[in-house]
Amino acid sequence: LLQLHGVVKKMKSQSGEIECLVIPIEKNNLFKGEKGIYLDLIAFEIKEKKADQQDTHIIKQSFSREIRELMPEEIKNAQPIIGNLKVWTDQQNSEPVSSSKVTEEVDDLPF
Repeated sequence: LLQLHGVVKKMKSQSGEIECLVIPIEKNNLFKGEKGIYLDLIAFEIKEKKADQQDTHIIKQSFSREIRELMPEEIKNAQPIIGNLKVWTDQQNSEPVSSSKVTEEVDDLPF
């Protein structure tokens, strides 16, 4: 997440100060959906893997055609790697669970 535009800062919470990562929505090309805020990602297969490497893909942020066409080539190529992944051969049956809630509070953290 630190690859996105953001800032780490201390903010007030109900139990005192807490260190937070604040990520601007528009500056990071995130979008609001009906059930949350989303980041489009794309995975690229690693062509030349090291012998001891298990990862099969790298993950970068995906952009709409309109945004990509406005980006200079050097900016497109310089986009940071957000993470990596390994393709599993069997199916996982677990659903991701999120405890995140979108709120409109301005001054203090809601927790």
